[in-house]
Amino acid sequence: MTLRLATWNINSVRLRIDQVARFVQERAPDVLLLQEIKCTTDQFPRAAFEEMGLPHLRVAGQKGWHGVAIASRLPIADNTTLEVCKLGHARCVSARVAGVDIQNFYIPAGGDVPDRALNPKFDHKMDFYQRLTAEIAKRDRHAPLVLAGDFNIAPGENDVWNHRYMSKIVSHTPIEVETLLNRLQDAGGFADVLRDRFPEPQKLASWWSYRAADFRKSNRGLRLDHIWTSPGLTPAVVKDTARIHDDVREWERPSDHAPVTVDLDV
Repeated sequence: MTLRLATWNINSVRLRIDQVARFVQERAPDVLLLQEIKCTTDQFPRAAFEEMGLPHLRVAGQKGWHGVAIASRLPIADNTTLEVCKLGHARCVSARVAGVDIQNFYIPAGGDVPDRALNPKFDHKMDFYQRLTAEIAKRDRHAPLVLAGDFNIAPGENDVWNHRYMSKIVSHTPIEVETLLNRLQDAGGFADVLRDRFPEPQKLASWWSYRAADFRKSNRGLRLDHIWTSPGLTPAVVKDTARIHDDVREWERPSDHAPVTVDLDV
């Protein structure tokens, strides 16, 4: 069975529910991971997802700017959510679908100053990654696991529009890439399915600022959205299926993030 997995920072699920429905109809994900749903759990538009054919839901909502959800065509089994946010934000939700452990994250952005002593938001981001890395290090690498979502770090030189400039900006600083993201990836032996399909030096981006009237013309994107697979699952990745749906960023009143998908042969 082929399982199509999608991750998307939707930037308000209620505001963009019609776009979600269009994406589901056109791209047919079996499991949709959403971040920044910006609603409480009871406000989540469950009926709309049932109409889309994604009736199986796990929602961790929160009033304000956070919240994550998983919607699936297939039945969902409960599993252990990696709750590593020291502030108790709704930043992770998990599910087991077709035998695959799926952990969906909205990792803190980290504010503007890349110094944890001066910036509590950056300290929160570092703490989140450090706790998550410690949890992943305890896990069996041979178990089928997906880590996905908005990681708020663009790892490589070709995952940002300008490496030299962005190396000083939170989301691509050396401390984030080397101390946080790379250590997390190494702890679980994860494959980065997008970069595996599109090797360096090809440019990749999944986020573009709203400040630019034409995001393609300004071309100042960052690859903040990721799908990682554990060694026990990576062989199931269907070749040449990982992609960024950047055309969705052209839709009317879009999220600033584009969806990312991959197919798994489970």
